[in-house]
Amino acid sequence: MAGRTTLVVAPADVLATLVAAGYTGPAFALANNETVEIGSGAALSVEAVAAYNYSPGREQLHPFGVWNGYVVRWAGQTVYVSGDTEDVPEMRALQGVTVAFVCMNLPYTMSVDQAADGVLAFKPLNVFPYHYRDSNVTEFKALVEAGGSGVNVILAEWY
Repeated sequence: MAGRTTLVVAPADVLATLVAAGYTGPAFALANNETVEIGSGAALSVEAVAAYNYSPGREQLHPFGVWNGYVVRWAGQTVYVSGDTEDVPEMRALQGVTVAFVCMNLPYTMSVDQAADGVLAFKPLNVFPYHYRDSNVTEFKALVEAGGSGVNVILAEWY
């Protein structure tokens, strides 16, 4: 549950909605490719990575330049949360990711095949599929493992 001390990092319009609803806690509005460093000596950094749809007929669901995924770095760890996106070049180019949370939920995000192919491109050490309603996460795991990348796929009960 978000409270007054919960740090929020979001696109500007999302943050504006939260503020209009009364949120007064610490917050940062980030656009694609922006980074915020938090804490003394940049103890924590959050980078906004473009999240969008590019497949014909689906571009309007998440237009380019509006939404974010996030790369969070702290204590030698790098965590990527894809946000609602397809396997865009910005995701595929990530490096050094310790843990990734990758969505798959057609028509809004990626297919199982797109998600597996994207993960095999950036090779996080560990990946959790999330936001996967009606997607076959067992098939996702099999595709990633068949890719021979050594990525550890962790399945959990969550949407």
